[in-house]
Amino acid sequence: MFRKKKSPIPSTLRPWLQPWQDMDWFLLGAVLALTILGGLMIHSVQLNHTERRDWMFHALIGSVGTCLIFVISRLRYDALLAWKWWIYGLTNVALLLVMVVGVEEKGAQRWLNVFGFGIQPSEFAKLGAIITLAAILHQRSASTLPQMLKVLAIAALPWALIFLQPNLGTSLVFGAITFGILYWGNANPGWLLLLISPVISAILFTTLVAKGAIGIVGLGLWIAFVGVVAWRTLPWKTYGILVPVVINTVAGGLGQVLWQFVLHDYQKARILTLIDPDQDPQGAGYHVIQSRIAIGAGETFGRGLFHGTQTQLEFVPEQHTDFIFTAIGEELGFVGSIFVLGAYLLICYRLLIIAQSAKDEFGSLIAVGVFSMIIFQVSINIGMTINLAPVTGIPLPWLSHGNAALLMNFLAIGLVESVANSRQKSKF
Repeated sequence: MFRKKKSPIPSTLRPWLQPWQDMDWFLLGAVLALTILGGLMIHSVQLNHTERRDWMFHALIGSVGTCLIFVISRLRYDALLAWKWWIYGLTNVALLLVMVVGVEEKGAQRWLNVFGFGIQPSEFAKLGAIITLAAILHQRSASTLPQMLKVLAIAALPWALIFLQPNLGTSLVFGAITFGILYWGNANPGWLLLLISPVISAILFTTLVAKGAIGIVGLGLWIAFVGVVAWRTLPWKTYGILVPVVINTVAGGLGQVLWQFVLHDYQKARILTLIDPDQDPQGAGYHVIQSRIAIGAGETFGRGLFHGTQTQLEFVPEQHTDFIFTAIGEELGFVGSIFVLGAYLLICYRLLIIAQSAKDEFGSLIAVGVFSMIIFQVSINIGMTINLAPVTGIPLPWLSHGNAALLMNFLAIGLVESVANSRQKSKF
């Protein structure tokens, strides 16, 4: 006869821990580890600026965020279903207020001044979009084309308001969230490919046509591929092929219009820097060149915390925010960088586990929305530091300094922990 396995948790603590017994502790542990490391690295890059106390604000927001995770995880996330349109409306009103009375900085209006504190509504709009889209697809999946178009129409308004600030980086995150939730909500992958195909056509037209006949053939093959996907996935065979082919052909030409009249000069510079940062080493390419030097200088084990030459001599601009990964690469080396990537991998893995085991579709879609947001931001931010992605204002979750972004990420994890804590209860 087998004995009942004794719980490792002392009996005196069980009543206190029982409300959080089904939280995902691996997820929480990885988030807290990155937050602590972020505070250390922010302190390191500002070591020569004793008047700067950004690492203290990072620690303060991290502490508040941790408390919020424990509070939110005890609440019923499904209660948000009744509030989805209020959340959606509040999100759009806040974004509209930014355009009217927002604070302008570096050519963009992104902040609201509330009692002396700068609030960035676009950060919290990410979480608002996740809740709204998850609630809509909870009622009816995106397996039909009208339902998918309905979701896209709902997501289009806040996306447009963010894009017009202008805030290209956050608008791209919005796109990643929408596509991730649609995919998990049973949207046909072919439809999702058709949605982004005009963007790809514009890029290909700009880059391939200049190469002459070979480029034109390549663009033609891509448009033919789009036609095949449309024929296989759309319900209307004739128009299903004709419309996407025409749209992608026109999009190729509109790519030049977008480049000439829509994108701002700094956005064009970031794209050109991705292709060849050495063409403007003292201007647009400076960030990327110095970033690569710093990461390479770290080698295997790094130069040591507070001892990075590129970091301490401030060769890399905006290192406490967008380029925090360069400080990690230089001072903690390859080993420290792998630790960071491993922590993000663990977070994404646990988010997918929670999505698969959620008690309902609403909770599952929330977890996937947060997963899409995190993995996209991590990929773009780290990618830009090693010249694999264009330089954008996308922060590295829990590592970069940014009070609004840090607090929003903690709120998102708290909501996911509520999904995890609402699963089938286990016994101590």
